[in-house]
Amino acid sequence: SRLGGLWLLGLLACLLLWGSPGALASYLRRSSSCMPIPHSMALCYNIGYSEMRIPNLLEHETMTEVIQQSSSWLPLLARECHPDARIFLCSLFAPICLDRLIYPCRSLCEAVKRSCAPVMACYGYPWPEILNCNKFPADHELCIAAVSMDENSSSRRMPRASCKDCELEEASTAREILESLCANDFAVKIRILRKNTTTTISDFNLDPSKVEVLKHGPLLRTEIPARLQHWLDIDATCAHNIMRGTHAGVFIVSGEVQSDKVVVNKAYAWQKRNRNLHQAVRRWKHHHCPEQVG
Repeated sequence: SRLGGLWLLGLLACLLLWGSPGALASYLRRSSSCMPIPHSMALCYNIGYSEMRIPNLLEHETMTEVIQQSSSWLPLLARECHPDARIFLCSLFAPICLDRLIYPCRSLCEAVKRSCAPVMACYGYPWPEILNCNKFPADHELCIAAVSMDENSSSRRMPRASCKDCELEEASTAREILESLCANDFAVKIRILRKNTTTTISDFNLDPSKVEVLKHGPLLRTEIPARLQHWLDIDATCAHNIMRGTHAGVFIVSGEVQSDKVVVNKAYAWQKRNRNLHQAVRRWKHHHCPEQVG
């Protein structure tokens, strides 16, 4: 579903209730008990362990409070900003029930922050002080480490969610579609495949044999497949919204070139019922775009 700023307003309110950075340390001086992670706690249910400590590392006293506060983070996970975001959040909301407290490692916090803080910044909210990464232990200490490889050591860049909620467009009229193609730097007909994956971030591949360039603009035709694959790698949210849960699909996408990346502004599903889209693509070969002023 499309995500707006309202959920972040609620999230910010929750963060302000969590108190000061000293809240985590005070937990050590308090008694706690082990409780099953309930099915209604969607953030952490089936995370890999079944019991959690109450109060948790964010000083939530009751399970009702934990469920209410943790649900505020579900939309952030839906943005697929980092594959370890759920592990990081659950280490705080639902700490594993062992003989001692296990905090998230500082490197885990920093990795999640690098990818997820920009999503919050899209709506004007900073990374909360209660999640200040400097408060968490260094990697050589006993702590919960990152599962995914860091973007600095991986051959594939970590996906970064876009501030723009990209969605499939309705193929209104052929004229409007042609105007949209004219307004963008490039336009391509592509086939996208969703890879089978067990991670929390969907992987998408461009089918290189199904790339039809309608307009290449400042790009070389030969570089378009690689540029679009790069877009699929780093803009998981847009690709996820376009695919709408399907495993494969053909789309007409258009957008602009920004420095070292391409940004998709429009996407239409290539289906038989989209007659206006088919008509626009047929007419495009002989269509002359008006000259842009300035």
